[in-house]
Amino acid sequence: MTRILCVEDDPTTADYIAKGLGEAGFAVDIASDGRDGLARASDGGYDAIVLDRMLPGMDGLSILSALRADGITTPVIMLSALASLDERVKGLHSGSDDYLGKPFAVAELLARIEAVRRRTAPAAQGDVPVTRLLYEDLDVDLLTRRVTRAGRRIDLQPREFRLLEFLLSHRDQVVTRTMLLEDVWDYHFDPGTNVIDVHVSRLRKKLDEGGAKPLLHTVRGAGYRLGKD
Repeated sequence: MTRILCVEDDPTTADYIAKGLGEAGFAVDIASDGRDGLARASDGGYDAIVLDRMLPGMDGLSILSALRADGITTPVIMLSALASLDERVKGLHSGSDDYLGKPFAVAELLARIEAVRRRTAPAAQGDVPVTRLLYEDLDVDLLTRRVTRAGRRIDLQPREFRLLEFLLSHRDQVVTRTMLLEDVWDYHFDPGTNVIDVHVSRLRKKLDEGGAKPLLHTVRGAGYRLGKD
């Protein structure tokens, strides 16, 4: 079972995380102060750590620096109400694998945990790089950038292709606007435009052309999901 350490001093937030991750099948341990969090993270053998930025006893950046200095490479997602670009950069420079601003949805936290675990997982000997993504009747060749659905060729612009690739990599999961801004547009701030809505709408129209069954869905108040109804 996947083991997650959550270092969070706010009981309400800690309970929210523990409940959400527990329902997803993770085993979650809670540390409510920085020193306890560092001790657990140092010898607990966790698969990922959810680390608050501001903690009593020892702050999150200090914990992270100490872990990395000791050669501990466990993926770390830093949580903070300090969600400015400068704070995100500080967290990433200290060795975090991702940075999630408060408030947040458990669905987004889950998706980010899975993403950092995939990115940091060592490649098995003999692994073959993924060059093709298949879902239902959708076929995406990552090398030639050829996209077909039920044999019908779909011409995509570069950003539309990157958006589809990201959605397919997170198929059947809800992806948030923040995730798309950071991973598809490389923005670590909200530009305050409808750029995501426009590209999602164009991509959906191209995928559904000819009366094909809709695959790309809007999840009201949360984001988007590529998958079955």
